[in-house]
Amino acid sequence: MNRLDVTEKIIATKLAKDLKWADVAKEIGQSKEWATTGLLGQMQMNEEEAATAAKIFDLTDEEAKWLTTCPYRGGLGQSVPTDALVYRFYEIIQVYGPTIKALIEEEFGDGIMSAIDFSMDISREEDPKGDRVIVMLNGKFLPYKRY
Repeated sequence: MNRLDVTEKIIATKLAKDLKWADVAKEIGQSKEWATTGLLGQMQMNEEEAATAAKIFDLTDEEAKWLTTCPYRGGLGQSVPTDALVYRFYEIIQVYGPTIKALIEEEFGDGIMSAIDFSMDISREEDPKGDRVIVMLNGKFLPYKRY
């Protein structure tokens, strides 16, 4: 058994029980974005969160333990994503990444936006021409040190 096996079981159980990520997140006590990230194997849950997830997804003690281990983040298993939605984010970075980098550096200086001290919010904006997806990424600026 490994973390990927647990993730696959969570997804299968979510489907079988017709669960919504937002509802699961409320039970776990985290945002829908963070809880979903954790359940998909990219965040480390504490024991209480893992125990709640275990009840929701019918996980064994061993499977729940995997939710509390440090994840291998960013391990999607491919160099270019093939899922259309994930690929669009890849495409956004390919097209707008240099602009985002230039504007952040102009505003803050030489550094990075943290993916550790980070939050995100995903929401819907109704629009008569078709609903809009709003993705807000909020990361602490970390300047490069001089040494």
